[in-house]
Amino acid sequence: MSTPDPDNAIAFQGVPGAYSHLSCRTVFPDMEAIATDTFADAIAMVRNEQAKLAMIPIENSLGGRVADIHHLLPESGLYTIGEHFQSVQHQLLGVPGTKLGDIKQVHSHEQALSQCRHFTRELGIEPVIHYDTAGSAKMVAELGDKSQASIASSLAGEIYGLDVIKDRIEDRLGNTTRFLIMSRTRKDPDPKAGPCMTSLVFQVRSQPAALYKTLGGFATNGINVTKLESYITDASFEAAQFYIEVEGHPDEANLSRALEELQFFSAKLKILGVYPAHTYRREYSSKA
Repeated sequence: MSTPDPDNAIAFQGVPGAYSHLSCRTVFPDMEAIATDTFADAIAMVRNEQAKLAMIPIENSLGGRVADIHHLLPESGLYTIGEHFQSVQHQLLGVPGTKLGDIKQVHSHEQALSQCRHFTRELGIEPVIHYDTAGSAKMVAELGDKSQASIASSLAGEIYGLDVIKDRIEDRLGNTTRFLIMSRTRKDPDPKAGPCMTSLVFQVRSQPAALYKTLGGFATNGINVTKLESYITDASFEAAQFYIEVEGHPDEANLSRALEELQFFSAKLKILGVYPAHTYRREYSSKA
């Protein structure tokens, strides 16, 4: 197997066929997607110049935040240069020739099984937890047993030679995972080119009104905060670090003023990325 060209490679966590892999193929169809064991490994590949970009999931519309990501991002040494919203469309996959009535057990990640609970209950299929959706598809292909099936992406079925026994089996439509596209190089878009997002982290002391003071500038300058999460960074529990995403570009006057006020009341302010707002945001708002 030839070594991937680092300038044309994008790293993701999981095995081939994972939804992260599908996101890589959707956004960067001409780049070679490289599977890694952990999120930290995917980030390290970019930091060590073995890949140009990393596709990192940050949250899911049903499952919530992706564990550990917010701890990894500030220390990654990478910048967010884009975002992608991937529709999660679960397929029931089986070895060629499998019929729905043949299936006794279905394997997948715990969240995928949960998102297809009504479907599996109606058919009386036993759910079996697997560490990964695409990994379960690979295992079913290796077993070659028509009584075993997988819940995974259509890409996983394509890669491992499985048939789609039934598509779109999720109980609730609209399941979406948001990904961040990470790079070694900060690449701020032109604020005049369209709506932008800014991601950053900052710390405040554990004292009354500390957070109120740091966020006041966003309110007075009309900045929409789309995401705010906190986590403790030391054993004393005296300092909290906040991950925040806002609409706007730092070169715009209102966000610039808000960031100045934030910096005055906080510590260790660090911009993690400025990037174009994905069209999904506007499309979803227009439907709401």
